[in-house]
Amino acid sequence: MGSGTISIIKFNQSEFLKKLLIYKVQVECSKEFLEIKENQIRIGIKSKPVKGEANKEIIKKIAKHFKKSTVLVQIKSGHKSQEKIIEIL
Repeated sequence: MGSGTISIIKFNQSEFLKKLLIYKVQVECSKEFLEIKENQIRIGIKSKPVKGEANKEIIKKIAKHFKKSTVLVQIKSGHKSQEKIIEIL
C-alpha cells in the first residue's frame, strides 16, 4: 500500500455567507434598466421568455452590474416567472 496525503479543508460558514448574496428579482419586459434597493432588484430586459433567453439576459446583466462571472449568478427559483430568487457568489 502506498502512502497517501489527506487534505483537510476548513470551512468557515460565516465567511461563506458574507460572500453569498440573495436577491428577489422583479422582471419587466421591453425596457432596459436595473434598479437595486436593499435585497430586491428590478430589471428590464428585451429578450422574450423563449428557450431561456430572458433568464440568460437577466444573469448576464446582473453579473455585469456586480462585476462577477455569469457562472457565479444563479436563478434559484422562478425560472418561468417574472418574480425570481437569484444567488450571487
